[in-house]
Amino acid sequence: MASTEAPRWTAYANERLAGEGYRRGGGRAAVIDLLDAQECALSAQEIEDRLREGERRVGRATVYRVLDELVELHLLSKVEIGDGVARFERVFPEGTHHHHHFVCRDCGRLIPFEDDELERVLRRIARREGVAMDGHDVTLRGRCPDCAPAAG
Repeated sequence: MASTEAPRWTAYANERLAGEGYRRGGGRAAVIDLLDAQECALSAQEIEDRLREGERRVGRATVYRVLDELVELHLLSKVEIGDGVARFERVFPEGTHHHHHFVCRDCGRLIPFEDDELERVLRRIARREGVAMDGHDVTLRGRCPDCAPAAG
C-alpha cells in the first residue's frame, strides 16, 4: 500500500525529471511507481525482483540507470546499513518527510521510524557545535520483535 506521501513524491520526481530534460519512459515510470509504493529503502536487486514479479518487466541495466539518475537528481538517497548492500529511498522536498532506520542484526529487517524529539536533539547539537547541518542519517541496530528473545 502506498503511503500518503507517495503521490506527491511521484509528481515531484516526474516534475524534476522533466525539468532536467528526461522523458517519461516505461522503465523509469515502472521504477518510480514501485518506489512510490514503498515505506522504506530497497536494494537494486529487490527493486528488480519486485518489478519482475509484477506486470511490468524492466531490465537490470534500466533499473541501475534509473537509480543512478534519481540519485544524481537527489530524488533518491542511498541508505547504507553496514551489510555492503546499497538501498535506495525516496527523497522528499525539504522539510516534508524524513525517517530513520532500525536494522535487525539477526534477520536484516529494516524498520523505519520517526521521532520529533530526536530531530530536536540533533538540531540542538548542531547549534551547540556551531555547524550547519545539511542532513543526517540515524541507524539503530539490535534485534527486531520477531528475533528478540521473549521477555520474561
